[in-house]
Amino acid sequence: MSLTDLSGAATPPPTTPAETARPPRRTSPFGALLLRLHFYAGILVAPFLVVAALTGLAYTTTPQLDAMLYGDQLTVTEVGERQLPLAEQVGAARNAHPAGIISAVQPGDGDRTTKVVFSLPELGEKQHTVYVNPYTAESQGQLTTWFGSTPAATWLDDLHRHLHLGTVGEHYSELAASWLWVMTLGGVMLWWRRRGTARATARHLLVPDLSSGRGVRRTRGWHATTGVWLAVGLLFLSATGLTWSRYAGANFTSGLDALSARTPEISTSLTAVPAEAGGGHHHGDAGEGGTVESAAFDRVLTVAREAGLSGPVEIVPAPEPGLAWTVTQVDNAWPVAKDRVAVDPAASTVTARSDFADWPLLAKLSGLGVQAHMGLLFGLVNQILLAALALGLLCVIGWGYRMWWQRRPTRTGRRALAGTPPARGGVRGLPLWALLIGVPVTVAIGWALPLFGLTLLAFLVIDVAVGAVSRRRRPAQAPTSPAPVGR
Repeated sequence: MSLTDLSGAATPPPTTPAETARPPRRTSPFGALLLRLHFYAGILVAPFLVVAALTGLAYTTTPQLDAMLYGDQLTVTEVGERQLPLAEQVGAARNAHPAGIISAVQPGDGDRTTKVVFSLPELGEKQHTVYVNPYTAESQGQLTTWFGSTPAATWLDDLHRHLHLGTVGEHYSELAASWLWVMTLGGVMLWWRRRGTARATARHLLVPDLSSGRGVRRTRGWHATTGVWLAVGLLFLSATGLTWSRYAGANFTSGLDALSARTPEISTSLTAVPAEAGGGHHHGDAGEGGTVESAAFDRVLTVAREAGLSGPVEIVPAPEPGLAWTVTQVDNAWPVAKDRVAVDPAASTVTARSDFADWPLLAKLSGLGVQAHMGLLFGLVNQILLAALALGLLCVIGWGYRMWWQRRPTRTGRRALAGTPPARGGVRGLPLWALLIGVPVTVAIGWALPLFGLTLLAFLVIDVAVGAVSRRRRPAQAPTSPAPVGR
């Protein structure tokens, strides 16, 4: 209520030192635009993130789940003093699984069984893996696997990637990964703008303000500070998830090709080609790859060990005569071992080599990022960190929806189920230089991340249409007359 003097003229109220020192806070056009984008992204994209977090949380348990469900196949009950030749182990696997072509063999080590992988046309990308005791050459069972993953791990992986909906389902995970980094960076920037005053310290940004009591301010504190703590991890999950997505992943691969930064190929060509890979005792392995001599597995493994390939390895026979076999280190835990050699099984020589240390930097980072995203790089610590990220993201989303509910109008005649969105007009208030820079950058990001670009465009179109309809329905306001004196 304003003060009036005797003549009826309004007299400004006296100012206090605090009001003089701290002018009223005004929201910049950039802040208003960022707030509106963060609000709508949180409302519309958060359900996809909830599904991704829940399915990813389930996937982090796969090592323990495999041990519980498939311990009889994956491990031996008693470790022997000496392992039998691979030829005997491969022969035992062939006797247990007469059909198919041997596509790979992973020799057992310690209490781990030897994995003999058979490919069959009717399985498509999947294989049958026979697990053999390396000390007794006895088959301990077989499973239908997918690139080495057990049925349970494959099921959870498919659930996380596409909800068992195939290509259509892949859109959900790519949409979530495409918007996760936008929501994370936007939230951090909004919190910094709110708390980033002269008195702001790390404590103000990283510790929620519990003195505000209950209500939206307290919820916002938990929402924002938890998001700041999780920011680096969420950005990592977004980036690594996009690398093998359907559309953004294809663009990422094209970028690696343009920079010559993909994982190097290893040559398997042989200058001298034997007519057949040796004689002697064979375990019939007829198929597209011809006949594979079981004794060749031992020769190839010996050559690879002498070439410095230690730890767990995978031996892949040549798919056809005239090509070398390949041996690859498959230790995904830190420090990773990914060296590869091509071996001529007849001459027992290394014909080509590709060491992880020589890979391009982007190829190294991409490979390590995938292993960390899957919870393999740092073992149990990696699993715990991923589980904490998933649970933290669920909490942040829950607090976000709670804020939306807490901001709802509660007065009689204005009640609503949720709070109103931030006001429009942020784009119109931006300076010209911001538009000249921001529009091309946004278009470029939308091209690199197609699902992000399409959904952002759809949001803009719908938002503009809704705003136009609202303005048309708004009744014309009559000119206001001066207020009576003293009102």
